[in-house]
Amino acid sequence: MDTGLKLHMAPPLGLLTIVNLVRDENYVELENENIQKINYDDTPDIVGISVTVDTLPRAAKIARRFREKGCVVVAGGIYITTAYKLIRKDLFDVYCIGAAEETWPRIIEDFKNNNLQSVYRCCAPVSGKKIVSPAYDFLKKGEYLYCNVIHTSRGCPFRCDFCYNSAKERQYVNRDIEDVLADIRAVRSKHIMIIDDNFAGNPKWTKAFLKRIIPLKIKWSAAVSINAAYDDELLDLMKKSGCRSLFIGFESINPSSVSGVHKVQNSVHEYERAIKAIHDRGIMINGSFVFGLDGDTVDTFKTTLDWIVKNRIETVTSHILTPYPGTALYDRMKAEGRILTNNLALYNTANVVYMPKGMTREELYHGYLQIYKDIYSFKNIIRRCPKSKEIRAAYFMFNIFYRKFGRFTDTLCRIISYEKIGWFAEKFSGFI
Repeated sequence: MDTGLKLHMAPPLGLLTIVNLVRDENYVELENENIQKINYDDTPDIVGISVTVDTLPRAAKIARRFREKGCVVVAGGIYITTAYKLIRKDLFDVYCIGAAEETWPRIIEDFKNNNLQSVYRCCAPVSGKKIVSPAYDFLKKGEYLYCNVIHTSRGCPFRCDFCYNSAKERQYVNRDIEDVLADIRAVRSKHIMIIDDNFAGNPKWTKAFLKRIIPLKIKWSAAVSINAAYDDELLDLMKKSGCRSLFIGFESINPSSVSGVHKVQNSVHEYERAIKAIHDRGIMINGSFVFGLDGDTVDTFKTTLDWIVKNRIETVTSHILTPYPGTALYDRMKAEGRILTNNLALYNTANVVYMPKGMTREELYHGYLQIYKDIYSFKNIIRRCPKSKEIRAAYFMFNIFYRKFGRFTDTLCRIISYEKIGWFAEKFSGFI
């Protein structure tokens, strides 16, 4: 399902933000192992590694190599922030918990003064005006499909049990609108990918922002929670300001499955009304679904497939339920004795790492594989074809060249460059 296209989709804005924080008084290099080999011949004073749960084992190996050379290794990122108490304290020299704006300047200063601590915390939420823009000029553009990515907020106002946003350390904050507009100008593109956890988490802020970008005549995509589709004024502003697609976490069409993880913003019986409201405005939907919730059975896969086809959901991203350490779901499953492995490299939503309730581990895994094959079969690609003609080119581009024949497209990118293929995809699909 996933190829090198996903790894090369967009640059790491978190690391680029840290670059902007520290580069005025320090020499900085950025290496993304997704797209390049790490230069172990280099011996920097400080090595910073951004860590997610499934990359912790790999991050520990990288840290060991550099620590043996005498480098100080700082670990940060979402997993360090939300699950610090669960992580071995001998893997890294320094643990960075919370926003980089409140931690990295102190790390650099203490290092220079030979007073480096083992833990740095952001003790209070960072205000939107203090959020630093990514260093867009630092990018190696030929290595990414899309460099035109921005963020308008951090976190999410909701606390779904399986999401890292359920951790108390995660706070929701909107950025200053003028700063976001500056980022849009910095990426120099008429097609913008907004990569917030929830772009419409604060509808009042979102509406004010959308009114500001209408004159820019850009086209954009973003992720929102389903409740955004019940606000006609918000949807109209999205359409008027150039929205082309919305990523929405439906997660499940089973009400008991949704309520079981406290996804309070999702009302299953309202899904189809929301979908119609979005489609009526010519906006595509990338639906996200999670399989293996406690209300799911083996019949869930067929039921969900039929529902996706019926409602012409343009693109689908599926996941196996994964109890990330540090979340409410993990704590509950750990207490119930349902966690099956401590191999964190498997915690990537493509493996079964817990004991499901309504099916066997094998049934969950094979059902997950099969629904991807069924959704992206030629028959169902045709059956899901959008009624709106203006988005059909983009629809077929994604379904065929990203999903159906993703390996072929990835090979083509390696020959021509990811940047050029990304530009062609935007132009051919009508996004620019």
